[in-house]
Amino acid sequence: MPDHRNDPTLPTPLFPGSHMAIDDDYVFLSGLTAEDIQGSETVLGDIREETRLVMRRIQLMLASVGCSLNDAVRVDVHITDLDEIRMMDAVYAEFFEDHRYPARTCTQAPHLYGGAHVEITLMARRRRQSDGHAT
Repeated sequence: MPDHRNDPTLPTPLFPGSHMAIDDDYVFLSGLTAEDIQGSETVLGDIREETRLVMRRIQLMLASVGCSLNDAVRVDVHITDLDEIRMMDAVYAEFFEDHRYPARTCTQAPHLYGGAHVEITLMARRRRQSDGHAT
C-alpha cells in the first residue's frame, strides 16, 4: 500500500491530496508552485525564480525519501505563458547532471494556483538496496 506524506515544511494542501505518494518502486510528487511555498511572494511573476524555487523544494522533498533528481523519470510542467518556456528551461536544465533529463511534458495553463506562473509535478524511481542506497 502506498505511503501518503505531506512535507512538514509546506502548508497542508488545500486540495484533497498529499504532497507525496510513495510505493516500493516510485515516488510521486503532486504539482508544486511557488505559491505553495511559504515566503515565496517575492518571486511570483519571475518565471526563472519561480522555477528555481520549485526545483529546489523538489530536491528537498526527494532527498527526504532517499532520492534525488537523478532518479526522476517523468516530469510535467505547466506554465501560464509558453512564450516563457526558454527562460523556464534554462533554469530547469541546471538541476540535471550530464544532460540526463527525465521524460517531460510542458503545457500552457492560463491559471495556476495563487497567481503562480509555473507548476511542476514529478515521478522518481526509488533506489533498491542492491544499488548501494537505502530505499
